[in-house]
Amino acid sequence: MAIEPPSSPLRRLDAIPQLAELSGPLVLAVGMFDGLHLGHQAVLQTAFDTAAEVGGKVLVVTFEPHPAQVLGRARAPQILMHLPYKQRLLERCGIDGLLVVRFDDAFAAQEPTEFVRQLTTHAADLRAIVVGRDWAFGRGRSGDVALLERLGANAGFRVIGVPPVERHGEKISSTRIRAALEAGDLELCRRLLGRRFSVMGTVVAGRRLGRQLGFPTANLDVHGDRLPPSGVYAVRARALPEVAGETEPEWQPAVANLGRRPTVESAGAAPTVEVHVLEAAPGLDLYGRELEVEFHRQLRAERKFAGLDQLKAQIARDVEQARAVVAAVAQTP
Repeated sequence: MAIEPPSSPLRRLDAIPQLAELSGPLVLAVGMFDGLHLGHQAVLQTAFDTAAEVGGKVLVVTFEPHPAQVLGRARAPQILMHLPYKQRLLERCGIDGLLVVRFDDAFAAQEPTEFVRQLTTHAADLRAIVVGRDWAFGRGRSGDVALLERLGANAGFRVIGVPPVERHGEKISSTRIRAALEAGDLELCRRLLGRRFSVMGTVVAGRRLGRQLGFPTANLDVHGDRLPPSGVYAVRARALPEVAGETEPEWQPAVANLGRRPTVESAGAAPTVEVHVLEAAPGLDLYGRELEVEFHRQLRAERKFAGLDQLKAQIARDVEQARAVVAAVAQTP
């Protein structure tokens, strides 16, 4: 399905009782949607098709924080996208609303029937719930699609369990995408996501070292999202609108450096994400803005140079290579 700039901002709800504020018919697409990969898109497309049948609206129900961060604690994997970026991508899919349910210990201990009871109590005209066929919910993951179907039969809503989407005989999953990222396999990520891997980060103040070298960079806080391995990448970037509903700008070719900047930082320095936008407007102030970065190809590993002159010369070569990579991708069907 297409993930394109939204025509209008979506309606966001932050508690189940707020469902009462929505007119029906309602079709709920429920899940984490971490990464919004092709499997998630299949769930959303089924929800859109079902809503079209009943003349209704599509509302995504997701959970924050990720259940693994509550139940798994220290063992929880890094998420692929934090909530604001997930919301932005879901908005581009054209959903009518987003319900963000807080996931905490109390919610995790709740019986699955109680979660469904709350939904049906507050959603006045609930017509269908669409989930992945292997979705589980409630205390100890004791709820499944079969239980949801029984509850739906009693309450008068349809339940659609969407089969997993497979590539090369394996199910597409957020876990599989994380493994591909760890291996630096951006092409596999693209095939599993149905688009190129991307992140959204907030531009924060840095040491302005890039500016001193003649290549000013935006330092990004990506809010703990999973990233590819350290290195220098050909990317596209764009500063996202500060006001909901504004037109999103065109992508610009850019170079991203992920790592610890060994030439200019001492050993043990914290890793950073820096982006040099090749066609940035002179004097553009990005501080505090959200920058979206789409990864195309790793150009080289991060390494330490003998001095700033060597580093500057290498960055110049990186810029030209990134320009060529992004231009070639733009011409690929």
